[in-house]
Amino acid sequence: MTAEAQKETLGFQTEVKQLLNIVINSLYSNREVFLRELISNASDAEDKLRFEALSNNQLLEEDPDLAIHLGYDSEAGTITIRDNGIGMTRDEVIENLGTIAKSGTSDFLNQLTGDQQKDAKLIGQFGVGFYSSFIVADQVEVTTRKAGTGSSEGVHWVSSGDGQFTIEPVENAPRGTTVVLHLREDAKDFADGHRLRHLVKKYSDHISFPVRMPPEPTGEEEENQEDQPAEETVNEATALWTRPRNEVSEDEYKAFYKHIAHDFEDPLTWSHNQVEGTLNYTSLLYIPGRAPFDLYNRDASRGLKLYVQRVFIMDDAEQFLPLYLRFVRGVIDSSDLSLNVSREILQNDSTVNSLRTALTKRVLDMLKKLANNDPEKYQQFWDQFGQVLKEGPAEDFGNREKIAPLLRFASTHTGETTQNVSLDDYVARMKEGQEKIYFLTSDSHQAAKSSPHLEIFRKKGIEVLLLSDRIDEWMMGYLSEYEGKHLQDISRGDLDLDEVESEEEKKEQEQASEEHKDLVERIQGVLSDRVKEVKVTKRLTESPACLVVGDYDMGQQMRKIMEAAGQPVPDAKPIFEINVDHPLLQRLEKEQGEERFSDLAQVIFDQATLASGQEIEDPGTYVSRLNRLLLELAE
Repeated sequence: MTAEAQKETLGFQTEVKQLLNIVINSLYSNREVFLRELISNASDAEDKLRFEALSNNQLLEEDPDLAIHLGYDSEAGTITIRDNGIGMTRDEVIENLGTIAKSGTSDFLNQLTGDQQKDAKLIGQFGVGFYSSFIVADQVEVTTRKAGTGSSEGVHWVSSGDGQFTIEPVENAPRGTTVVLHLREDAKDFADGHRLRHLVKKYSDHISFPVRMPPEPTGEEEENQEDQPAEETVNEATALWTRPRNEVSEDEYKAFYKHIAHDFEDPLTWSHNQVEGTLNYTSLLYIPGRAPFDLYNRDASRGLKLYVQRVFIMDDAEQFLPLYLRFVRGVIDSSDLSLNVSREILQNDSTVNSLRTALTKRVLDMLKKLANNDPEKYQQFWDQFGQVLKEGPAEDFGNREKIAPLLRFASTHTGETTQNVSLDDYVARMKEGQEKIYFLTSDSHQAAKSSPHLEIFRKKGIEVLLLSDRIDEWMMGYLSEYEGKHLQDISRGDLDLDEVESEEEKKEQEQASEEHKDLVERIQGVLSDRVKEVKVTKRLTESPACLVVGDYDMGQQMRKIMEAAGQPVPDAKPIFEINVDHPLLQRLEKEQGEERFSDLAQVIFDQATLASGQEIEDPGTYVSRLNRLLLELAE
């Protein structure tokens, strides 16, 4: 079969077509990042080959000098990036260049607006890697051969970004991958040696493999040029994390982050440490400025880049940080692990557990420092990653005291939906004699803000934390106290206000319960199949009634999460608290007709159910009862 007969024209995956259309047609604000992305891809390919060669040295063939070669042709308007790394097979070319194999793609596409400039920024957040080639090129050629395959098993891929690509076999392809960019007319100024050198220094100086280019002309006589080297290294070509901190600039740290995270934005902060002692390792950890689209997919790839004695081992080494810190990006390089380390070994290595403990502490300390030194940046972090950090108290019980001061909440004292109140802020504002931290969970901030449970706290000027994220009830189950202060859910069990309640108020509460004992019993009789208990409230000052969750019962947030997951939910009836000073309850107490008493009691209960953010069991019956009562009032 001839090579021409094996040539195929294939279509891009639908998501790639949409992405390419935006890349090609948008005026990208920073087109030069294409070179960073392609050099980063080449570096990854070199890393992977070096690791594979540890167990199979034959993969290096006759070319053990791993390097990235950058060339250009000003007249033809082309740029060439070549690596002698791991390379790709035909199937890998189709998979890697014809699809976007990244979770979160659908979420990304759903956020596209049709506004080219806004969508271009979204592309930068998503990270498009190879597809950034089409920012500057109207045609891209890729020639590649997988390490360990015969020289006749090369693959040639070509596309103009128009929705399809051609792929065919090629003879005598070198190991690795060569990308040729045929530049657009308005991008041909990139085919310039001086500019390319500048971009390599700006974006890829930290790459640990040499980036080599033809030397720049010196202007000397042609006969003297014969002594010039064919290529020269234009980057630092040393692993950035191995250099002393005082020798690495802020710009270099930022550029390295963008390389390992494939992010287009600067990180919020980072921590670079070299540790010698019981453990010997170097870590460079970053906190991103923006959440990736797959942040809430707990099965998505995550973790740090793992090196052992500067030799790349694996991407996404997830064993070194707990799941609630999955947003952290960075590198760990240890001399205490074996070079032939595998994922299975990592799972059972005691050194890994020690490194995990040390790195987790490092990240939490980094966040604490950011919160103390730059509250504005920390708020940006919280807005992006707060819900993930909230998984921490349950998943990392041993570090809950370090996590707790990093949490942020909305509260009755802020009046906004913004979660910017720390537990330290709350404790500093506590009333004299107050010994508890009060909080309320609800389905939304507005529902929490208008909850009748807040009435007694507003009256006394006591701050309440308002929690409305789905994870909040689960999280608070693992935060029983902070700085010796008990955390109390104001919608659960008996409300203990001893420290801010006067003796006179306590006595009035006892008298009210005794005086209205008959009313309580009558309501209990009507609602016996719907409530666990009826009580005179100390929570309410304006509303007629409210529902209270039992001390050991599951709250509404957890019930909804379990129901949505198809899990069985234990049956639990609420406690029904009534405000005997409210005109509705006073009217109810005087009602002699049992049927009318029952209707009114049921309506008040259903209203309390709605006020708590829950759905009533039988809306039709509720409406009928309410209409009947309204008609009686109209007569």
